[in-house]
Formats: sequence, structure tokens, C-alpha cells
Amino acid sequence: MKNAPLLLPKLTQIIQVMGENIQFARLRRKMSASQLAERAGISRKTLYNIEHGVATVAMGHYLQVLFVLGFEKDLLEVAANDLLGRKLQDAGIKLMKRAPKIK
Repeated sequence: MKNAPLLLPKLTQIIQVMGENIQFARLRRKMSASQLAERAGISRKTLYNIEHGVATVAMGHYLQVLFVLGFEKDLLEVAANDLLGRKLQDAGIKLMKRAPKIK
């Protein structure tokens, strides 16, 4: 198994809740894990890991599963309502394209 990224507890909880939501969506559609995995082009083990919030699963696999369940457009909402960024922009604070070099 790959080395899992070190996530803060809050982030671990978020990915676990997302996995549970994916599982509930699959069950509401009365799809078996095998059916969803096959349609998404992934193994049942990978789907199991997604539904249990394992952080080593590639984002592309999550996207495939969300697409099969009809939720792919939900990801377009990520960072769409960037209130802090817009306030900074409106305040005229110059945003660099890259972070400054550490000295």
C-alpha cells in the first residue's frame, strides 16, 4: 500500500464523510459495489477504499465514481465562491502567481 499523506484530523474526517456519502448514493441507487466499480473502471478494492475515505486513492478514481453516480459537476463548486480571494482582489492587494522564495 502507498504511504498515506499526513492529513490533519479535520481533513481525515472530511474524506471519510465524503466516502460515506458516496456509499449512501450508491445504495440509494440500488447499485452493488461490483456494478459501480465496473462502470467506473476500477477494482472493488479501490471502491471500498473510496467509500472508507482512504487518502491514497487517486483523485481520478474519485472522479470516475462521482461521474457514474452523476455528481461530477459538484466538483465545479470547489473554490467557486472564494470570498476571501474576492475581498483581497477588491482591496487591491497584489497577488503573486507564485509564493515567495524562502530565504
